[in-house]
Formats: sequence, C-alpha cells, structure tokens
Amino acid sequence: MNISYLLIGGNEGDRVGTMATARRQIEAAAGPISRQSALYETAPWGKTDQPDFINQALLVETPLDAVTLLQTLLNIEAAMGRKRIEKYDSRIIDIDILFFNDAIIRQPGLLIPHPEMQNRRFVLAPLAEIAPGYPHPVLGLSVRELLINCTDPLAVKKLTT
Repeated sequence: MNISYLLIGGNEGDRVGTMATARRQIEAAAGPISRQSALYETAPWGKTDQPDFINQALLVETPLDAVTLLQTLLNIEAAMGRKRIEKYDSRIIDIDILFFNDAIIRQPGLLIPHPEMQNRRFVLAPLAEIAPGYPHPVLGLSVRELLINCTDPLAVKKLTT
C-alpha cells in the first residue's frame, strides 16, 4: 500500500458539499482515507477577484502508483465538473498530490512533492493538522517547520462544521 497526502479544495457552489463528494469519490477510486483535516477557508491565492476557497488535507492509502493516482484524481475532477481554463481561476474542485510515500518524482505533468507547497499557508495549515512531523523529502524540514517558516500572508481560517 502506498501513502499519499492530498489537498482538495474549491471555491464554487456548495463548497462543503463538494469536499464531501470529492472524499467519497477518492475513497471509491483510489483507496481509503485514513486521516483528514478540518476544512479551512482562505482568500484566493494567485488571482484575488474570486470567492474564498475551502481546502482540506487527506491521507489516502492507495494501491495505485503515483502516475495512476494522478490520472484517477484528474478523472474525478473532470467528473465533478472541473474545467481548466485559466491558471489560478475559480474551480469547483482541485485535487493535488502533495506527497507520495517519500518519493521525489519530476516528470511532465507530475511533480512530487508538490513544488509550491512550502510557499502556501492554505496547503500547510491543514496538512500540519494531520501530518505535522512528516518530512519533506527535498527540503528536509517537517510540515510543521515548513508552516512556521512560511511567509505567505494569506490568513487561513479553520471552519467548524
């Protein structure tokens, strides 16, 4: 079994309902979610003229290899109505692979660990909730340390649902 940390997020429609649907789809297609963070709300990153996002970190135990997992997650996004029009645009769902075991993968369309995670508080805050001590295989710091060192000024608010 492979261990993969994912970040799911979106800012269109019923955001909380969409996160629940994404979790069900991920479990059905990729494997069980053994840990999940609370939902976190944050202002949009990269393109600010859009609604706030909700994000959540997941730990998925999957029999899939990294490439197959990525394709499975892209298929889930498409089935849920994700349209890729403009970078950083609003979206119903986004599913990113943050870590896959302790692998370092650099190939077209698949970069693991996620290359920008250390710069994004909206990724690190939910991830630190479920994996604070997990070591970043490239940077050599734990998720907690990455969050402490993160200079991203966007506020991240934990939601109570």
